[in-house]
Amino acid sequence: MRLSTITNWAYGATVALTLVSGATMLRASSVEEQERAAVSQRATFDKLTATLEEDVYRLSEQARGFVVTGNPSHLIAYRRERAGLRSVEERIGYLKDAGANHAELQALRQGIHWADALIEEQEAALKAAQKGDAQSARAILFGDEYGREMDRVAAQIDRFQYMLDQRTDQAVARATESARLWRTMSEIMLGVTALLFLCVLYFILKQRILRPVVRLSDVVTRLAAQDYDAVPPDMAHVDEIGDMAQAIRIFRENGLERQRLERERDVDHRMRDLLSRLTQRLQGCDDTADLVGVVRRFVPEITPDFPGRLYIYDARRNAMAQACQWLDPAHSLTEFGPSACWALRRGQTHRPIGEMVDIPCEHLGARGTLQTICIPLTAQGESIGLLYFEEPTSASQAHLERSGTYLEMLAENIGLALSNLRLRDVLRDMAMVDPLTGLPNRRQFDMLFTRLAQEAERNATPLSCLMIDIDHFKRFNDNHGHDAGDAILRAVGGLLNESLREDGHAFRLGGEEFVVLMPGFSLDQAIARAAQIRQQLQSLRVQHDGNLLGPVTASFGLSAFPDHGRADRLIQTADAALLRAKAEGRDRVLVAVVRDAA
Repeated sequence: MRLSTITNWAYGATVALTLVSGATMLRASSVEEQERAAVSQRATFDKLTATLEEDVYRLSEQARGFVVTGNPSHLIAYRRERAGLRSVEERIGYLKDAGANHAELQALRQGIHWADALIEEQEAALKAAQKGDAQSARAILFGDEYGREMDRVAAQIDRFQYMLDQRTDQAVARATESARLWRTMSEIMLGVTALLFLCVLYFILKQRILRPVVRLSDVVTRLAAQDYDAVPPDMAHVDEIGDMAQAIRIFRENGLERQRLERERDVDHRMRDLLSRLTQRLQGCDDTADLVGVVRRFVPEITPDFPGRLYIYDARRNAMAQACQWLDPAHSLTEFGPSACWALRRGQTHRPIGEMVDIPCEHLGARGTLQTICIPLTAQGESIGLLYFEEPTSASQAHLERSGTYLEMLAENIGLALSNLRLRDVLRDMAMVDPLTGLPNRRQFDMLFTRLAQEAERNATPLSCLMIDIDHFKRFNDNHGHDAGDAILRAVGGLLNESLREDGHAFRLGGEEFVVLMPGFSLDQAIARAAQIRQQLQSLRVQHDGNLLGPVTASFGLSAFPDHGRADRLIQTADAALLRAKAEGRDRVLVAVVRDAA
């Protein structure tokens, strides 16, 4: 028999087998379609009945809310949802049209009737509540019978869904068995067709298949070893070999994409580790300088291609002042008002360039629109700082979006740490500052005096101590009232704070008693400063409730190291001098003598 005849018979048999195989596949597909239809019908029933139980519970909640709280909004919501309910026959009709049988509809109808019975009880309870009989209304809505009726509704709906499940499972099982049979026949026919086709290929297409397969095999071997530099050959034939080549190309592209994702994952893990360490370091910061140092060290590592600056709000100047910078940013002023930044105005991240056109911030100090990001640092709704970044011009959109996530996390962590530091400073000030005068209190005085006394004795440097007591302060309180006395204390505290702004420290020890420490002041310098303070007190005029209070005088006791003994005894020595000043007529400065230091 000639080769052409064998080839023709083989092609004919191949076509016949292919048609039969296709018919069996179509039949299997039809059976699977029946299976999908059964499942789809079940989903339709679920969708049509899903809201029934929810409606019952929602109406119950609204009715109970009105009965318990008396809030008319619950009654309005109840009426609105009650008006939206369809009748029993209308709701049953939807399910009947979708294919539910009589037994299933009967089970659901019973559940809907129980639900309608609940609605009648709800209406009765609402009427009782509106009449002021809240006890009867609660007895209806929270009684055992009401709960049992709700359970009956749920049980009937569960029964309906169980009947649906039974019927759906049976239909799916029948369809699955039939589909399995047809698929098996289809697979057998495909196997016979493939066998015959391979025989034909062996005789007449050996050269067309063998050579490309060998080439593709080499590529597949290299790709299996994750050598993605191997490029599959470009097959011009539209056949299985071409599909294999296309599949290998897709596999290679997927491998390259997987490598890229793995690199991104490694970068993400590294960034998250850096963010975690940054958070830990920020939590350990004792002051703003520590925080700035941590930010300057970590931020360039987390965002290596985003130059930027950290600004911290200075309330005294009402300005955002630069605390640090990294990677040499080219734009943005080192200090500006909060209104110069749109991010601070709006309380959210601001990017002039992106998918939406926006306005550049005034603090950029440059014309034109720049690729920048401003992220506000907020605490309790107030802006306490700003993170400013300059975007790289050559970065992809995906890289910018991914980096944007890290920038937001940075801002959140830094803002939280800065807020905690500010809260800590506020608490420290509250503990160390006298709230009436604003001067440091006794606790801060004890800490500073111990340190200054040790330094003075260690370095042999002078240290002076001036004790001040306002004259006849109790009499003043008795004559003018305690509010006027507080006004005097505030004025004296402000005077001392202003006169010692650059050298010396003033404290309020309690009551009308103040103390001034003057490190580096010799006895003569301290006497001159005490005279100056006494003169300023005599010139002080305080107004309270529109009245000018009388002149303020004080008694002063002054001691100095090393003139009057050990540094740690200066307080006792100055206090003894103060007592002598009060005993000798007040309104004077007395310097300690040897017997005071004893």
